[in-house]
Amino acid sequence: MATTTPMSMAMLMIIPTGIPTAMTDQASLSALYRLMTFLSPGFPVGAFTYSHGLEQMVEDGSVADTAGLTSWLEDLLRHGGARGDAILLKDTLHAAHLGNAAALQDLRDLGLALQPSKERHLETSAQGTAFVATIQTSWLPKGDTPAAGLCRSMFQGDDQDWPYPVAVGLACAAHAVPEAAALTAYLQAFTANLVSAAIRTVPLGQNEGQSILAKLEPVIFEVVEEARAASLNDLGSSTFLADIASMAHETQYSRLFRS
Repeated sequence: MATTTPMSMAMLMIIPTGIPTAMTDQASLSALYRLMTFLSPGFPVGAFTYSHGLEQMVEDGSVADTAGLTSWLEDLLRHGGARGDAILLKDTLHAAHLGNAAALQDLRDLGLALQPSKERHLETSAQGTAFVATIQTSWLPKGDTPAAGLCRSMFQGDDQDWPYPVAVGLACAAHAVPEAAALTAYLQAFTANLVSAAIRTVPLGQNEGQSILAKLEPVIFEVVEEARAASLNDLGSSTFLADIASMAHETQYSRLFRS
């Protein structure tokens, strides 16, 4: 293993021979497996069809190379929708573990209301609702924790819109995914999806895309720690160009993405 991240450090021990050995139990492995499944590109939420306004930024020349994309993504993580999603996900985890159904409903409504454009509303609601539909059919929790019970009661038979981070947060709480791991994986998946969109539109090479993800790793860790310490009073964004791009994308002449 070339590097050890804060998340992997807690899961590893170094035995005398210097070979890393997993130090975890089956429940922890199950939580990790499910987190990887929920946020993998193969989970059917249609993430690949959304660019978060990036396609418009490429069209008007605002993002044209690796440096421009890295800067744009860092702004989204530190000051934009990604930061807000992380705070919503964290508060969802807390409300679910407390068994607070009213707070979860409020977070659900808030996550939808915060979207700055029609396309961004579609981006979060379509992915969140598709996520819930897949949990309903394949991953409903069987445990007796407050979070598991709320996940079953709120997801089963539900056909209303869900904001994506709130849906993910409730499922992660129900499956005992640790807070730091859920936040880190969510932000990495968000970033990786937009890097993939950029590879198809800028265009960039696969290796350039990976170099961007490597550069943004410490940024994601910093945003995770900020989100863990934040409250709903800290919600807000200042990425106005990204918001305007998502509005302009609706009338863009030629489009690959839905946002």
